[in-house]
Amino acid sequence: MAMATIASLSPATSSFSKLIEIKKRILEGFTSIKHVKHVHAALFRFGLHQDSYLLNLVLKASFNFDQTNYTRLIFHQAKDPNVFLWNTMIQGLVSTDCFLDATQFYVSMRTQGFWPNNFTFPFVLKACSRLLDFPLGIRIHALVIKLGFDRDVFIKTRVCFTSIKHVKHVHAALFRFGLHQDSYLLNLVLKASFNFDQTNYTRLIFHQAKDPNVFLWNTMIQGLVSTDCFLDATQFYVSMRTQGFWPNNFTFPFVLKACSRLLDFPLGIRIHALVIKLGFDRDVFIKTSLLYLYSKCGYLDYARKVFDDIPDKNVISWTAMISGYIDVERYREAVDLFRKLIDMGLRPDSFSVVRVLSACAHLGDLNSGEWIDRCITQFGLSRNVFVATALVDMYAKCGNMEKARYAFDGVPVKDIVTWSTMIQGYASNGLPKEALDLFFQMQKEKLAPDRYSMVGVLSACARLGAVELGDWASKLMDIEEFLSNPVLGTALIDMYAKCGSMTQAWEIFKRMKEKDVVVWIAAISGLAMNGHVKPAFGLFGKMEKSGIRPNANTFMGLLCGCTHVGLVNDGRRYFDSMNRVFSLTPTIEHYGCMVDLLARAGLTR
Repeated sequence: MAMATIASLSPATSSFSKLIEIKKRILEGFTSIKHVKHVHAALFRFGLHQDSYLLNLVLKASFNFDQTNYTRLIFHQAKDPNVFLWNTMIQGLVSTDCFLDATQFYVSMRTQGFWPNNFTFPFVLKACSRLLDFPLGIRIHALVIKLGFDRDVFIKTRVCFTSIKHVKHVHAALFRFGLHQDSYLLNLVLKASFNFDQTNYTRLIFHQAKDPNVFLWNTMIQGLVSTDCFLDATQFYVSMRTQGFWPNNFTFPFVLKACSRLLDFPLGIRIHALVIKLGFDRDVFIKTSLLYLYSKCGYLDYARKVFDDIPDKNVISWTAMISGYIDVERYREAVDLFRKLIDMGLRPDSFSVVRVLSACAHLGDLNSGEWIDRCITQFGLSRNVFVATALVDMYAKCGNMEKARYAFDGVPVKDIVTWSTMIQGYASNGLPKEALDLFFQMQKEKLAPDRYSMVGVLSACARLGAVELGDWASKLMDIEEFLSNPVLGTALIDMYAKCGSMTQAWEIFKRMKEKDVVVWIAAISGLAMNGHVKPAFGLFGKMEKSGIRPNANTFMGLLCGCTHVGLVNDGRRYFDSMNRVFSLTPTIEHYGCMVDLLARAGLTR
């Protein structure tokens, strides 16, 4: 088709509109390198072989068929190649991994007096990176700055590193070329070292700088925070201040984050004072970081004052305050604040939605949860797997399994957390058959169970008395995972105990490597419900001696055991000790057990 298009033209008809038509048809018509050469020959016949526009199309087609030698022939036949053609050659050589040839073409381009542009630099810098040609890369970097392209994101991202070995190679080159004190280049090497988690190497680089500026101090603090070295970050900040450097708006958010994670409130307070002194107290990012500091350290009312004082709150600020309320279990205030966020006309992000859904789940607030569900649809977040999973969890904890399943089915690509949430939802809402059906479906999807899905399955088996099925399911995970994880171990002990297999439950309990109060409760309750009340009392005594403090659930197991076998005096003794010895306030469930115990013994007056 391309050949026929050109053959239909005479030299006199090569107008702009015809060139556009040729471009369209050439792009549609090249099927082989033979075809490309046929068209190239036709360009000669019709006097179009110096047309840079058409030559560029033929060059690109030749590169598409990996004909780099032929592209050189085409290029060198051009009497007056422009930057457009030089760029096509350099880009094509890079795309075919001819990196050395690409840099040589770039050097020839400069030698012949052509100025590169923003389309040249990204590709030749990529070639330099792959060749580790740092000297040429440095010269190109200087030209990038000279020509005003140093703000171009595509050019800047070509200053890339492939490994820590590559970083060290570049760092050594900085020394060889006398550039090891250049703060801009040092900053690039520092950031790259942090990307490869080489915090010790970053310290070495930093301490070799004779006169580090705030730019480098900030990079160190930010890098240490990003690699979870929070204590090191605060120590660097203190050193920075000790050496007389003043932090700026890029310093404060990161060092405040470090203080929040360390719960270092005294340092945080001093930083807050400096923020005010330097006039950064209106900066939304710094204020949000202060908000996190106060909320994480337990000063939520102060956090709210900081929040209210932010002039132009963004979604991150709102989410920080909502999270602060949730972290201290003030769920109602979190939901109310989210409503205000929506009323302000702001668009929530996935994180804020996930957090507020967890608040609704804790409150059992189905009405608010359904309203948030509508907001999710309105803002196009329903296909986000984290949002959808939180929605499933909220509906399940509010007891609406029909809507939980609808949300689950709407997730296009489900991860193991989504499956586990739905399985646990069924199990906790008294739908063990549905939980197991979904688990089998998950197995067909070739997804290995995690601890949460396994807990849901074992709970379902316990409810059905399906000990063989529970035993089979537990073997899908390594036994060591059960023995070293209290949550999994408790679920397995509970399943065996409720299915009447107390010997197996006791064996798992004895082998548990870490026994928290929940593990002890499972064993004590299991013994009691299976009629082994005296051994349950003995195990309770051992738990006390081991330093584990009983909780309300521990006494529920003991009281239920006393009820089953009619041990009135023991029941009274444990009930009285709740408040007198352990400062635990009995709940309505504990009183219910005592009423049942006394009624069965005929002591109704």
